[in-house]
Amino acid sequence: MIPAHIETYVEVLGEELAIAFFLQFGGSELYLSKAPKHAMALELTGKDKLTMLAERLGPGHIRIPIPKEWIAEQFLNRGRSKADIARALHVDQRTIGRWFAKAADRNQPGLFDI
Repeated sequence: MIPAHIETYVEVLGEELAIAFFLQFGGSELYLSKAPKHAMALELTGKDKLTMLAERLGPGHIRIPIPKEWIAEQFLNRGRSKADIARALHVDQRTIGRWFAKAADRNQPGLFDI
């Protein structure tokens, strides 16, 4: 499931490009324009996708989220090891274990769920 705060990015960019975008620009502020010419993200996304992102999110300065838990889940689904995921996201391997345990708890049916 895609968290609401990153849903637009994933819809516009697709999962692979969204992950690359978050890893490169997450935590920073970018200026989105409906007519990008020299945007830092232009090289990564291409003009069409960056323009679509500006149209969907609104032009101007935006803070790019850092959805590490979501990225970790995508990496795990692609068969990457927990150690590799931890290195890629610059987090402790125990953090990755906690995230996956929390995700497993959310996916477990409750005692009284029917």
